[in-house]
Amino acid sequence: MAEAEVRIQRGKMIRWGQQLSVVSRLEPALAGLLLLLMAILPVVELALRAVLNAGIPAASSYVQSLTLWVGFTGAMLAAREDQHLSFFFGRDLLPAGVRPYVEALTACVSTVMAAGLCWASYQFVRADLQSPVVVGGWLPTWMVESILPLSFAVMAVRFAMKPKGMGGRVAVVFAVLATVAARILAPTFLPELVGVGVFVLLLAAAVGSPIFIVVGGITLLLFEAEGTTAAAIPVETYRLVVSPSIPAIPLFTLAGYVLAEGGASRRLVRLFRAWFGWLPGGLAVVVTALCAFLTTFTGASGVTILAVGGLMLPILINSGYRKGFAIGLLTSTGSIGLLFPPSLAVILYGVVAHVSILDLFKAGILPGLLLVTVVSGLGIREAWRYPESRLPFAMREALAALWEAKWELMTPVLVLGSLFGGYGTLIETAAMTAVYSLVVEVIIHRELTLWDGVPAVVTKCVILLGGVFAILGVGLGLANYLVDAEVPMNAADWFQHHIESKVVFLIVLNGFLILVGCLLDIFSAITIVVPLIQPISQLFGVDPLHLAMIFLLNMQLGYVTPPVGLDLFFASYRFGVPLSEVFRHTLPFFLAMALVLLLVTYVPWLALALV
Repeated sequence: MAEAEVRIQRGKMIRWGQQLSVVSRLEPALAGLLLLLMAILPVVELALRAVLNAGIPAASSYVQSLTLWVGFTGAMLAAREDQHLSFFFGRDLLPAGVRPYVEALTACVSTVMAAGLCWASYQFVRADLQSPVVVGGWLPTWMVESILPLSFAVMAVRFAMKPKGMGGRVAVVFAVLATVAARILAPTFLPELVGVGVFVLLLAAAVGSPIFIVVGGITLLLFEAEGTTAAAIPVETYRLVVSPSIPAIPLFTLAGYVLAEGGASRRLVRLFRAWFGWLPGGLAVVVTALCAFLTTFTGASGVTILAVGGLMLPILINSGYRKGFAIGLLTSTGSIGLLFPPSLAVILYGVVAHVSILDLFKAGILPGLLLVTVVSGLGIREAWRYPESRLPFAMREALAALWEAKWELMTPVLVLGSLFGGYGTLIETAAMTAVYSLVVEVIIHRELTLWDGVPAVVTKCVILLGGVFAILGVGLGLANYLVDAEVPMNAADWFQHHIESKVVFLIVLNGFLILVGCLLDIFSAITIVVPLIQPISQLFGVDPLHLAMIFLLNMQLGYVTPPVGLDLFFASYRFGVPLSEVFRHTLPFFLAMALVLLLVTYVPWLALALV
């Protein structure tokens, strides 16, 4: 009898495991289908408009709503795969005896704060239940918004399940129950507890809690201390994600991932080596140009280092470049395309700062070219010292490489022609680029298979987007609180009374932004910091486009600035070298890029000449 019960229980566990396996496959499939639908809808709309002079009713509204769902289904996946962006990448370096306590702390904080964000999102959706606003004439907005409380609830459960030991999970349950009991017994939040809460959040951040949990948790504490509803956080999240330009971010990111994973980098490396490898430093220039190209699509997210680093490091070393120089070059160029179209950071900056995105792209051309030139110059200097790094020119190989890479070379032509030629909107251009990249890599080159390759690439893309959109949402909530608290106005008054010189202000601004860049990722920095510095810069007569270039160049420099420059961590992981060694190799490039930052800061013409 006992043996039969054991078999029954074992059968139940197997069936439960099979059901979980099905769910684990359906979740990324759903997110991937939503992202592909986002790409297809604008292209179909564009084709119908060109052929039949009639499009799909409310197509743009559908795409904006899909953006919200893609972002937050991706956030759930990122929580499942433990891939949310965090400040700390060295948990495995901690002593074995300390790790369970670290896991318990991060799980407790992450679970409680995700549950708080879920409750705030639920209040937001509940308030919209009776709203007459619909999407496309039939879909209630509350149904679109429902992904917010659902995603935060799922993430809270997943954070709670992270600790491997029973003690950690018991600690999570106790933390949740204690928080609920405290809210019931003390419905009025004590402002004195804000400092304690912020300290705990910063401690959790230092040992690995996701950035969105830390920023969102601080925002929740501040709203609670003011006695106002935290529903402003999901309100700002929804407002940002369904804005007219934000859908371009996931679409361009999809295009970048497809190109990076589909062999485009290999073909472009062959092309640039064949045509420019014979020049002094030609291969270093090739790497700089290639990384700038890929970063414009993937954002300064480390994807460029991970995708190109393993391919280019042995090529650079075998071509005569020192290993240290090669690591420094690949690390520094991981974010070098930040100012060129269709840069995701530029798009987001334009949305948050209410500045023309096309004007931002024009303003970024000269600073971006100057940045590429300076980094390439270091490569040329290295090549003069080691002449064996040059490659002989062969016309046959050059023509063959050009023919093989012809489809990838059309990608920037498509983007720039559509954007600046007025043939498509930003979102239509992004959708065309994503679909074009899929056609090139799946149908023409067949580097990605439809049933295995594409789903894997789309899942990686969605997970990255999930981490980004979670940060954007809570970051805007914090910015909303700071604006309501008149922090920017008070800061502007302080600067006006204590700093009279524009030059001194720019020095202080650069110092502050470099600090921000090495502590925050660029997406949360844009949403939180830009609303703070805009009114101050206006007092000193800084042009909005000039301010944008100063800000973005500082953020780009922050990616290679210790202690938490993200590209330093990605390079350390990708190349298998200590973090301190990576920074030592990147120091010459850091100084060169800092020089470009100073030139753009104090010579506004570089940012404004083409606008």
